[in-house]
Order: sequence, then structure tokens, then C-alpha cells
Amino acid sequence: MYVRIFAALAALALLGATTPAPERPAASKDIAAACGIHDGWSDPAPPAQIFGNTWYVGTCGITVVLVDTGAGLVLFDGGPQDAAPLVLANIRALGLDPKQVKWILATHEHFDHGGAIAALQKATGAKLAVGPFAAQAYRTGRPFPDDPQAESLKDKPMPPARVDRVISDRSSLSLGGERFTALATPAHTPGSTSWYWTSCEGKICQTISLADSVNAISADGYRFMDHLDRHTNVIVGIGRIARMPCGILLTPHPGQSNLLERLSSRAQLVDPSACRTYADAGMERYKKRLEHEDADK
Repeated sequence: MYVRIFAALAALALLGATTPAPERPAASKDIAAACGIHDGWSDPAPPAQIFGNTWYVGTCGITVVLVDTGAGLVLFDGGPQDAAPLVLANIRALGLDPKQVKWILATHEHFDHGGAIAALQKATGAKLAVGPFAAQAYRTGRPFPDDPQAESLKDKPMPPARVDRVISDRSSLSLGGERFTALATPAHTPGSTSWYWTSCEGKICQTISLADSVNAISADGYRFMDHLDRHTNVIVGIGRIARMPCGILLTPHPGQSNLLERLSSRAQLVDPSACRTYADAGMERYKKRLEHEDADK
């Protein structure tokens, strides 16, 4: 009897693992055309399927990602403050209920990615989980004092959000059998966090890699070589992104990785080397930045 029950449960599990994601008629097949020349952070974009149960619900200029775990929804980032209604509308357009968003997971603590999070928490009831070094910035809405962009961001706060969980480096949050792993990658900001998880279509599974920014930029007058801890973290963060598991690369701004074109079948979507290529380009830009700093001494 127990053998038959076990076999039945195993069959059900296998069936669930090989069932394709449901069709979502509102999902765009050509989000690149829908956005066209528009790449503003608050320019509305239609939702689009990334792979399996993972969806793009952001704007033309800011990546926001939704994962339907079957036991609730997980949202990555929120965009700027005025993008909150656009994200909620995209979730509804997919036939999903925003009230089913159980967790919001964050990348880096700047207003263009976290500005909408407080409003999205209020609208959905979701909890917020952040990486190991970002909690204070989300709770206060202010960048860290040692953020190279702090001076230029002082007049651009994000509404403070309630942080419900701080996930340690290389630890995971799980929901509905899906596991989302955090990786501290402090290249762009002190609290930068990248995430990766697995999404399947039938028997084909891909690693989805939301790699945070590898752009080491700053306010005017800032010199990385005068802040050796920050310089070291840039090197470490970019290196960790280069080595992270990679299949389908996502980036906080879609233009950083040609994402809208890849979602529209205009370029290769799956590329196991994409994280390294993305990181290498960031490192080259940082080396040029250091050369300029040295020349300007």
C-alpha cells in the first residue's frame, strides 16, 4: 500500500515538474518594439515572459521581475516611486493578483530601483528581503554615506520601506519549492545584491541570474583610489558576478544586457557565459575610470 502511495506521489511530482507555464495572453512577444525608443525609468512597458514561471513586469528602463512559485509570487525590485502602479498593472495583466506577492527581493539601494518598494508593500502586503549589507538604506530611504553616489543622491531619497528579513551572503529564501539565492556583489553600491534561481519549461530548466550593476560610478569629485575599501569592494563585486551561476542574464536596467531585445527573440536569450561577459565589460570600464583618476591627479 505504501509503495503505491509513494509511486502516486512521485508521479504527481513529476507531472508538476514537467507542466509548462500557463499562457498569459497579455504578455508581449515583442517588448522591444513596444518600448521602441523609450527607455525612461517610468516609461510603461507591457509584461513579457522571461522563461517558465519568470516574467518581466518592469518599465522600459528599469527591470522588475515576477516569479510565480505556485505558492505565491516573488517580486524583484520595484522601480522608481512612480512606477508602482505600472508594476501592479502588469501583474494584473498577466492574470495574477498582486495580493499574492509574498516577498519583494531587492538588488541595490537606490531610488530608481527601490523607490516603489514601500508603495508595493502597502498594495500587496508583501514582506521585503534584502541582502546582507543593505537593510539600513532601505529602512531610512537614504544611501550609505560611503556610497560613491551619496552626494548626488542626497536630494533623491526613496520612501523608507519595512525590511522583514536580511538574507546573509549565499543564503536563500524559499517559497513553493523555489529557492532564491542572494550573492553580495558590492561593485555598484555597498549593499548591492545579485540573485539567482531556477525556472523550468517542461523538462528544460534554466538558471535565471539577476546580476546587479557592475558600473562603478560616483558623484563629481569622488576618487575611488582615495577610498581603498570601496575600491576593493568594486573588484570583489565584479569578480563575484563573473563567477555566479548563469543561464539567462537579467540586469537592473534592461539596456545593460540587451534584455528587451533578447526577450523579443532578436538576440540570444540563454548564454552561460553572459555573466562573465557582463562582468568583464564592467571591469574594463572601471580600469578606464582609474586611469582617468590617475591622469587627473
